[in-house]
Amino acid sequence: MTDTRPDLAKITFSVLTIVLLIASSLWILRPFLGATIWAVMVVVASWPALLWFEARLWGRRSLAVLVMVLILLLLFVLPLTMAISTIAANADEVIAWFKLQISKGPPQLPDWVGSVPFVGPRVVLAWDELVASGVAGIEAKVTPYASRVTGWLFSQAGVVGALSLQFLLTVVIAGLMYAQGESAANEVRRFGRRLGGARGEDAVVLAGKAIRGVALGVGVTAIVQAVVGGIGLAIAGVPFAALLTAVMFMLCIVQLGPTLVLAPATIWVFWNGSTGWGVFLLVWTVIVGTMDNFLRPWLIKRGADLPLLLIFAGVIGGLLGFGLVGIFVGPVLLAVSYTLINAWLDSADARAGEPGPDSHA
Repeated sequence: MTDTRPDLAKITFSVLTIVLLIASSLWILRPFLGATIWAVMVVVASWPALLWFEARLWGRRSLAVLVMVLILLLLFVLPLTMAISTIAANADEVIAWFKLQISKGPPQLPDWVGSVPFVGPRVVLAWDELVASGVAGIEAKVTPYASRVTGWLFSQAGVVGALSLQFLLTVVIAGLMYAQGESAANEVRRFGRRLGGARGEDAVVLAGKAIRGVALGVGVTAIVQAVVGGIGLAIAGVPFAALLTAVMFMLCIVQLGPTLVLAPATIWVFWNGSTGWGVFLLVWTVIVGTMDNFLRPWLIKRGADLPLLLIFAGVIGGLLGFGLVGIFVGPVLLAVSYTLINAWLDSADARAGEPGPDSHA
């Protein structure tokens, strides 16, 4: 008689071997995981653009890949390199400019500021204390912070250099994925089908749509807010408008918003006595700062039909849990989980609604 009992030792060693192989592979690929995740997000989000270029470049995939790689270099590596060189070249000039503004002393606030409900009297009181401290007092308060900021910027040069290398590696991996995109997508779909059948394949497709929707919503919103905010800074005559626009773009990408740049710029305009331009920039700040409340959900909805609360929780939670790449990873994980749970509930409801075997008796 044949022994049909399972060989537990064989099964255990097989599972342990598979786990060891997966862990070893991930350990070897660990230096490239961050760049690979970024490359996947970029390629999935920009795949329609690649097909558009390919159709207009005589159907040559190589030319379309070359164009996309050049675009990614212009969007990621070049601006970051220019920002580093600009900060390094103008650090002393920025400090000297701040000292010059401080030496002029604060102007008098317009009379209408005190009449603003709730905050007006407090602003006037704080401003009067600042004026009473004199130029020396203002310098004593501000100069240490300026020195700390400058020192921090220079101390982060190595980190920023590593980030530039990471972006460059992301562009290289993205170029390889552009060249072999269809075969890679088929393999991922096969993997999803092997794990969960048709639902597993649907989850893979939804993940792609979620990536594209989040990338479209977060990226385009950040670009629009930064550009519109930069235009307002340039119109109001704020110095270093181009550099501040780049800073606003990075703040919008990490979901902090442009107000962290526009609000101090508005205060500076009032500081210099330009009340009219200050009011203009204040209104501009309110418009730009609230633009993402309707623009981002609309753009994300175009890419993936998901609940707005789930997308928001995925973006913020992913950012807190995984860093910058979590902006894309968080919504994708929640979207796949949400879809699988819904499919499971729908299948249970369908089975509950089906007539039982004895209902026709």
